[in-house]
Amino acid sequence: MSRVRVSNERSRARNSFSPALAWLSLATVWPVAAAAQATQPVDAVSQMAGAPSAQISNGLVTVKVLLPDAEKGFYRGARFDWSGVVGGLTFKGQQFYGPWFSKISPDVRDFSYDGDDIVAGPNTAMTGPADEFDTAEPQGWAAAQPGGVFVKIGVGALRKPDDVKYSPFRSYQIVDPGRRTLKVSRDAVTFTHTLNVPATGYAYVYKKTLRLPKGAPRLLIVHSLRNTGSKTITTTVYNHNFLTFGGGPIGAGLSIATPFAITSAKPPAAEAAAIRGDQIVYLKTLRDRDRVTAPIEGYGATAADNAGKVSQADLKAAVAFHGDQPLSRLALWSIRSVVALEPFVTLVVAPGREVSWTYAYDYFAEAAN
Repeated sequence: MSRVRVSNERSRARNSFSPALAWLSLATVWPVAAAAQATQPVDAVSQMAGAPSAQISNGLVTVKVLLPDAEKGFYRGARFDWSGVVGGLTFKGQQFYGPWFSKISPDVRDFSYDGDDIVAGPNTAMTGPADEFDTAEPQGWAAAQPGGVFVKIGVGALRKPDDVKYSPFRSYQIVDPGRRTLKVSRDAVTFTHTLNVPATGYAYVYKKTLRLPKGAPRLLIVHSLRNTGSKTITTTVYNHNFLTFGGGPIGAGLSIATPFAITSAKPPAAEAAAIRGDQIVYLKTLRDRDRVTAPIEGYGATAADNAGKVSQADLKAAVAFHGDQPLSRLALWSIRSVVALEPFVTLVVAPGREVSWTYAYDYFAEAAN
């Protein structure tokens, strides 16, 4: 059975920060077992409530950060980075993020609908501003033979079962989860993931910090990736930005703004949303299986265009982000429960070198009466 050993203070991290949690070490101790996954559908809210977590705050913004755990963690899939999972964020009483699906089922590939329920597969059941590396082909995939291993940054070394094309929705066995450490303070959490897979030539030290600056309704997500292997790491990473506004529907009154005039080879359906200069404006509230998606083009070659703002007019709430790397792609995906503006960046890290990248998120809301 896979196990994660943590300090005996971990139980106090589940719902709030304690000064005793200034340093927690999550050292993985299993060599070949995959993360534990449910064999039957589970309730998403219950799984989140039972998962280890820490709470950080700067007095303005409060964030529930879900911690990596192979047996009880909220997210245990093979797609998204396990570090920095945001279960919820509160500013002036307005809720941001949280589950956009009601159930998690091992029988679902990506997500599906079951009556009023949205059911996510174990690799898609993620919340908050979540990172995913290499959606098309992870490090070492092409060189690995069936039965060999490849590297999914932020997850670990995974088994390649056959010659079927890689899919981020497929459940691959985690054969080496690497080593994870965690540092928690009152207003920040730093995750470190160290992985060395000699058979592939890939090794890295990946760090991700979620920090709330003093005196601002802002969340900083600071990443660094140091290549400690023998092969160059060329990776494309994006943030899925699973944004919800307290569980309300997505649609009429919602708009997306960018620093540039938006074009799209596949614009949203005309009855659902419209591109108007530097904005996409939703024209209807999404219901049932409605969706609004589009590749977004028109951005330039500098980091100035790696930015966007999602506003919900009836709630007088919004989230704006800005990254410090040029975009390699930008996409929009939304269904009735969640909207995701997804910035992609491409990074090249030679052996012995390190790269870093940061996103700043600003939150807007009017205080409840």
